[in-house]
Amino acid sequence: MQKGSVSLLYLVVFFTVVNCEKPTDNTLLVDVNATPETVALYKNLKQLSGEHSLFGHQATLAYGRTWMGDSSRSDVKDVTGSFPALYGWDVADFLPDPRLNEQQNDQKRKKSLDFAKEGLARGGVLTYAWHMRNPVTGRSFYDTTRAVSAILPGGEKHQQYKHTLDEVAAYFRELSPMPVIFRPFHEHNGDWFWWGKGLCTEEEYRALWRFTFNYLVNEKEVHNLIWAFSPDRSRTNIHTFKRDYFYGYPGDNFVDIIGLDNYWDVGHPANTASPPVRAEQFIKSLTMTSEIADSLGKITALTETGLEAIPDSTFWTKTLLKGMLANASTQKMVYVQVWRNANYEREQRDHYYAPFPGQVSAPDFIKFRNTEFVLFEDELPDLYSIDR
Repeated sequence: MQKGSVSLLYLVVFFTVVNCEKPTDNTLLVDVNATPETVALYKNLKQLSGEHSLFGHQATLAYGRTWMGDSSRSDVKDVTGSFPALYGWDVADFLPDPRLNEQQNDQKRKKSLDFAKEGLARGGVLTYAWHMRNPVTGRSFYDTTRAVSAILPGGEKHQQYKHTLDEVAAYFRELSPMPVIFRPFHEHNGDWFWWGKGLCTEEEYRALWRFTFNYLVNEKEVHNLIWAFSPDRSRTNIHTFKRDYFYGYPGDNFVDIIGLDNYWDVGHPANTASPPVRAEQFIKSLTMTSEIADSLGKITALTETGLEAIPDSTFWTKTLLKGMLANASTQKMVYVQVWRNANYEREQRDHYYAPFPGQVSAPDFIKFRNTEFVLFEDELPDLYSIDR
């Protein structure tokens, strides 16, 4: 098969299911009233599964290692000639920031929408995580003051949380009918975010996810979301992975994508295992995540990964791609997303996960881009149409 000329067969599906009941066809989305474009994206990703994986990059249009504010630019494009296929953004990118005035917040929201629409206009895919400020203290998402119980129904901050969700709903409806892969409350099995393990009970976490889903989908009628669940690999035991994976899992009726955030096995400095062991466990983690997805009739993705500052000149082909191509299960990751490229002048740190021109891994990144398996934006088929 020629790269970028993927032949897909699509079916038009009409269905009506009341409330949150699981669809009879488990390849459909958990939102049974999802827009046709949202259904099409999910079905087309499922068709690509096993043959191709979309490459994604967080905040790729907003700034790069050496630049800020340039129009239609990305470090990924500077190196490869193409934008990434998947654009990673954050709900915090558009929600009001208490440190800004009203005009500044309006500009912030508009810029976020403009970036999203730019990617969609070229046929790219959007995914949004949510680094939400601690709703009790108003401080950073890293503030681990207990907060989940406070925003659940009956909690002291519940109405405030509903108001925040109203703003989230309004933003996503502005993108509708085009879809968004929504990945809230990620890496919840870690203890570094206020929604994490040990900072709320497992049932409180499930209740938070389910309330958020029901409020956005059923109350606010946001029907262009694909819901992605993504625990962190570092807090799963490779020997009990399938059991550990389901910590906090809200249920099959509330999740569309079985995801995994895995920095741990691809070079994280805290992982002291030998390179061969890390490589083996990377493959195992992807294999078992994919097997879980298959067992539930869902698609799977490597929702976050990467190596900070990419000191390994062959990281892209010898670590990341090698793991993803290891077997039929690992090849089912429908997308792989690396984290953002912090602007050095602004942040004064080497915090980047995609190469820029001259970076040591840039030649290998081009090899990665040129493989048949990985798709960048300029190679995408039409992912938003069933009748083509």
